[in-house]
Amino acid sequence: MSPEAHLLSRRSLLRAGTAAAFGLAAAGCGFASGDDPAGRATAETPIDVKVDGDLVYFNWADFVDPAVFEGFQKEYGVKVVQSNFDSMEGMAAKLNSGNQYDIIFPTAKWSQRLAAGGRLRTIDHTRLKNAEAVFAGYDYFADPWYDPGSRHTVPFTMYKTGIGWRRDRLGDLTGSWDDLWNEQAKGKVFVLDDRDEVLGMGALKLGLDLTTDDQDDLARVTETLRSLRPRLRGFSSDSYNNLLNGNADMTQAWSGDMAAMLAQAEDPAVFGFEVAREGAPLNSDCYAIPANAQHPGTAMLFIDYMLRPSSVRTSSTSATPCRSAAPRTPTPRSWNRSPSAR
Repeated sequence: MSPEAHLLSRRSLLRAGTAAAFGLAAAGCGFASGDDPAGRATAETPIDVKVDGDLVYFNWADFVDPAVFEGFQKEYGVKVVQSNFDSMEGMAAKLNSGNQYDIIFPTAKWSQRLAAGGRLRTIDHTRLKNAEAVFAGYDYFADPWYDPGSRHTVPFTMYKTGIGWRRDRLGDLTGSWDDLWNEQAKGKVFVLDDRDEVLGMGALKLGLDLTTDDQDDLARVTETLRSLRPRLRGFSSDSYNNLLNGNADMTQAWSGDMAAMLAQAEDPAVFGFEVAREGAPLNSDCYAIPANAQHPGTAMLFIDYMLRPSSVRTSSTSATPCRSAAPRTPTPRSWNRSPSAR
């Protein structure tokens, strides 16, 4: 495996104790395994791919081009009722409170948690006309670590985590996670508001495995992150706007957010993005249908519609696992390395 593409494993990235040392809140939204046999049976029942009501959609804001919604609504005669979350913990809280959605977009880690807790319907890929656009192109998605056999998910995006920065303020970087400690950027550095990403960065910087649970390793990661804390302006997953508006000179960032930023930047050459030579997590966001979805058939139609090459080209500014369609935003030559996604 390339050192640039560390797949997140089945185990937790790192133990929560390390997060406490860095001042990060532990993500407490888990999902207990369901003990309702009837509910389990429903979750396992194959979904008929047909319109069964309007689509209740729950995702990050501005993650899908409005033109895609308009096309889907026109073709199937339904409405897309949108709600948005601002974190995976926020999504989990809504699901735990009993809110009903037909389609959600969890990250790989949260897909694993939801499936383990009996909170997702199974998805029969053979009932999706366009599923091969993903599964024929990447063997990895046939049996990903977070959802064996992809029984409950279909991949939506794939992406790496790296460093975005303002070239006009900092010039060139060195291509290492050490760049977050850049003296010139002190006080204008953000890291992602994502515990696992930050802890993973600390481990990779030290040359450790992402899944280490060795106490000596964790102590080293703790000290490394403590040394970064005084240099930070804050924790934020809005790397897109922080760089654009000048709040950040440098930020830990998802590669697709950096790609999307180009559509807003007056001069893309001002910005840089690097995948650190020590390695970077490779991850994905997924389509998933909650076990309590009221309109799972419409949700299946929406997934299939989104997998069409025309929809992918319209919707995605980040790397898509659909081999039949390339993202519409080109990778700028000004970036040190091509981001692989989000």
